[in-house]
Amino acid sequence: MTFSIRISLLATAALAVAAPLSARQAAPANLLPQDAEAPAKQESKQPAAANAVPVSAPAQSVAEAFSQEMVQDIPSITQPWSLGNAKALVTLIDGIGAEGLDKADYNPAELRAAIALGESEQLNELASQTFAWLVEDLRDGRTPMDARKQWFVFDPDADRYPISTLMTQALESGDLEGTLAQIMPEHPDYALLKAELAKTPVAKAGHRKMIRANMDRWRWLARELGSQYLMTNVPEFQLRLTVNDNIVRTYKTVVGKPGRTATPQLAESVEGVIFNPTWTVPQSIVKGEGLGARVLGNPSWARRAGYTATKGENGWVSVVQQPGPTNSLGLMKLDMPNRHAIFLHDTPSRSLFANANRALSHGCIRTERATELAITLAILQGGLTPEEGVGLIKGGEYTKVGFQKTMPVYITYFTMAKDIDGKLSTFADIYDRDAPVLASLDAPRKPNRSRVTGEQIIVIEDDLQT
Repeated sequence: MTFSIRISLLATAALAVAAPLSARQAAPANLLPQDAEAPAKQESKQPAAANAVPVSAPAQSVAEAFSQEMVQDIPSITQPWSLGNAKALVTLIDGIGAEGLDKADYNPAELRAAIALGESEQLNELASQTFAWLVEDLRDGRTPMDARKQWFVFDPDADRYPISTLMTQALESGDLEGTLAQIMPEHPDYALLKAELAKTPVAKAGHRKMIRANMDRWRWLARELGSQYLMTNVPEFQLRLTVNDNIVRTYKTVVGKPGRTATPQLAESVEGVIFNPTWTVPQSIVKGEGLGARVLGNPSWARRAGYTATKGENGWVSVVQQPGPTNSLGLMKLDMPNRHAIFLHDTPSRSLFANANRALSHGCIRTERATELAITLAILQGGLTPEEGVGLIKGGEYTKVGFQKTMPVYITYFTMAKDIDGKLSTFADIYDRDAPVLASLDAPRKPNRSRVTGEQIIVIEDDLQT
């Protein structure tokens, strides 16, 4: 394919992303280029509903959250409950199965007994505690952190939608159902799973349980994902470029091999695109696999492979693979700093995208048509023209194009979800992450759950070609 044809395709891709925004007359400032001299515009917001809970900035940054143990300690909030509100709470509990939760977790019989005795402090305490449990499970997910394997996402919803505020709103308005609706996942894929659960017979217990587990995975994420973002579902081997929850572009992916190099679940921010990246080879390869000695001992081979080596006075050898067609990162990588060293990038081994099972990398996510994705984002987020983007690739030099505003990227793990064709599908549990989630649904509800994982962070050192 010539670069002139590629420019046309990239321009079409950029328009495809922008089109849904124009249709809604709400072009978010962080996706469309801005005048370099004009101040960045704020994203337009829909008017808040009269009973909406105020959305505040998270009390802690993600880095702060993961630097310490954070336990979601359900506060001892006791507010006065009328018999009408308490009966409405029982009705909610009786129907909570529609959301994939088990009403037995919320002691409906005990609550009914308290209601039968009339308004009392006992009713206030019991109803307040039960409401708090419902909020926690619907807002944050029922699955405790120790059952979320390699889950490193900090969910800000507990700070954005505090229990005390929600309870006050519910009791003052009498609309408990409407209040709780504000904290449930708003993504249409959650609604699809909910509809599947509703039509699945009780006799199909295994299928229902799988639906419930994947509904809960949506609650692990922030309710509001943003107006535009990248999302990859690891077991599906697909990446989506999404605007207003609509898929505008999809790309096949190659993800981490099972085991130590399995791709973790993350929510990070893309800060820019790097064209023609370099690759600093980790010491596990430089020293452990003898690459450093080979590069120093065979300069002609090293030159063909694009490697340069530096040996310090202390004997320490560092090896960098320069930009070029053989570079292990291909022609682009997304700049998304994170503690795991996980990012999305190109690959010279493009034939691997034809494989059905693409769990083949060392953890990072190799992306099909990566240059198209890179230039599309550079056009929309960095203000480049298609010609400038293609020129940077053809130039062959390391170039970083920063974004005018960061873009969220979600690395998720759904084994039942809507596929890129819009159909509800199941995907192989390539990392065996379903079992602990499913087991937690059978176990008693766990109170005072941690908000962050205690699991080890495995830094992905390399992403060599397979």
